[in-house]
Amino acid sequence: MTGAVRILLSATVVAVVALLAPMTAPPASADPKLPEDYSFFAGIPDELAHPNGSLPGSNDFSCRPSREHPNPVVLVHGASGGRQTSWGAYVPMLKNAGFCVFALTYGTLPGTPWPISAIGGVQPMDVSAGQLAGFIDQVLRATGAEQVDIVGHSEGTMVPDYYAKYLGGAPRIHRYVSLAPLWRGSGGDIGRAMMTVARALGLNDTSTPGFNTGGKLLPGSDFLRRMWAGGSPYVRGIEYTNISTRYDEAVLPYTSGQVPGPPGISVRNIVVQDSCAQDFSDHLAIVGSRRAAYLVHNALDPAHPWPVPRQFVPPFTG
Repeated sequence: MTGAVRILLSATVVAVVALLAPMTAPPASADPKLPEDYSFFAGIPDELAHPNGSLPGSNDFSCRPSREHPNPVVLVHGASGGRQTSWGAYVPMLKNAGFCVFALTYGTLPGTPWPISAIGGVQPMDVSAGQLAGFIDQVLRATGAEQVDIVGHSEGTMVPDYYAKYLGGAPRIHRYVSLAPLWRGSGGDIGRAMMTVARALGLNDTSTPGFNTGGKLLPGSDFLRRMWAGGSPYVRGIEYTNISTRYDEAVLPYTSGQVPGPPGISVRNIVVQDSCAQDFSDHLAIVGSRRAAYLVHNALDPAHPWPVPRQFVPPFTG
């Protein structure tokens, strides 16, 4: 075969490939990107438009995890939150990054109409942990994955912990990322005093209506004592990242969530102001801030970290 013929054949092949390329289905990564809105309130319009629905990009039980992101991400909201209202900033970011993303509303009051039915985290946390267990089982069955990664906020950092420690969930969790965690509870000495007074009045955090959620998060509660059984709230085999803000008005002191890990357990503690003094995130804004969101991404995918912007973050909205 002469050189001229080789060149002609090569050119023909290139032309055929070029003609066929538009007919080839694009890869999954070429799917249209979801719009990203970094605000604590980003999910509210979706809840109003689709009551008790799911955010676009979440709860797709046909999603198959990629080799780069083999674990589905399960988002666990805080008190009074929900699968749409709490995660408007996170679902599109994680979906666009290639994760299978799932979110539940746990701990609602049964039999209530919307919008009350969209308010979660108001039932006892051990009950909510059982709901989380069932949801994670559903996610693992649907996706074929062996483990999930958890991203939780506030009360949603404690519910997965109960699941991991007492409902057999530890082998099913790989990475556990907590926003505004409160491993030691909230209120410090004042909260501890409130717990003492409550006990003197015959109240407890396990059986008293109206006290069985918030009361569990006061220092010295029976719930927290149980979560600290063994000397630590952490569970061996899980990789933890705690992301806190100095301006947290609900977790007092904010260092309640910055608990070092015991030997043999991977724990990374992050305070958002340590890398940016203009970050004024509070308890709500930390769930809407782009800075915190990128820190969460990097905790979930440490092999491919994103640069975390240094920018002003307002309180409340993020």
